Amino acid sequence: VQLQASGGGLVQAGGSLRLSCAASGRRRNVMGWFRQAPGKEREFVAAIRWTGGITYLADPVKGRFTISSDHAKNTVYLQMNSLKPEDTADYYCAAGNIYDSSSYYHSRISSYSDWGQGTQVTVSS
Repeated sequence: VQLQASGGGLVQAGGSLRLSCAASGRRRNVMGWFRQAPGKEREFVAAIRWTGGITYLADPVKGRFTISSDHAKNTVYLQMNSLKPEDTADYYCAAGNIYDSSSYYHSRISSYSDWGQGTQVTVSS
């Protein structure tokens, strides 16, 4: 699976951005977004199952971020609203086959076998 992330940029606090992740090759059953801020560990942001569209969101982004998918385009989107300076990070999309529906497995880095390059998001105060 090849993953191509795009859509990052510089935005003021309170603004919005939409990230895209286009997948090619063999499809995994889950697509996810992670982020990594300078000096911090990579953390889970959101995930979506291709079948059924079940979504998972990390607590810090609930109510602000939405993850969605377009099957025809093999693309997953991360709509980020009400952005805060603490959302500043490199955002990575990932794909994996996850057969347990619990949020625990969808939030684990080790559940994902394929990773795209990062796209930088900077939120100014």
